[in-house]
Amino acid sequence: MAGGTPLGGSSDLGGGISPSLVKIVLVSMALGLAGYIVGPPLYWHIAEALGSSSSCPPCAACDCSAQPLLSVPEELINVSFTDCAKHDPEVSEEMDKNFRDLLAEELKLKEEQATEAQHRADVTLLEAKKMASQYQKEADKCSSGMDTCEEARERAEAALLQQKKLTAMWEQRARRRGWKNAHAY
Repeated sequence: MAGGTPLGGSSDLGGGISPSLVKIVLVSMALGLAGYIVGPPLYWHIAEALGSSSSCPPCAACDCSAQPLLSVPEELINVSFTDCAKHDPEVSEEMDKNFRDLLAEELKLKEEQATEAQHRADVTLLEAKKMASQYQKEADKCSSGMDTCEEARERAEAALLQQKKLTAMWEQRARRRGWKNAHAY
């Protein structure tokens, strides 16, 4: 054991755990987990195949249409309690009343939720209408401004045309009197 560690590693690795020991631990954990998962179903399958084949009633006598889709094993059913509730009119009436109360409460809750959702939808619709109205007002202002600008442009264009005519007339008069344009554009 000279030069080794108690866990099976060598002192060359600085006291670490041996890789073979890690593999052994992982394999044993995997086998234990597999046994834990597969063991109980396998046990009950084998026990059912060996032991209870004689106690099973013949399958031909079974009326499957009369059985419910989800059946509770007889060991879990408290027969005396269910029989008692079936035959006692007060208990039956009380259970019906509780069932009706639960349904009424659920219906009231659904109605409140629907009313709240309708209220939120109404508020959202109102806000959308307000925003649409605001945008329409802005669009109307913009359209009005465009009309004003267009009218101003037309007036400026007419004034420019008038000014060009006046300039041409004065230039014509000036040329008749001997003016020569030294700076031609």
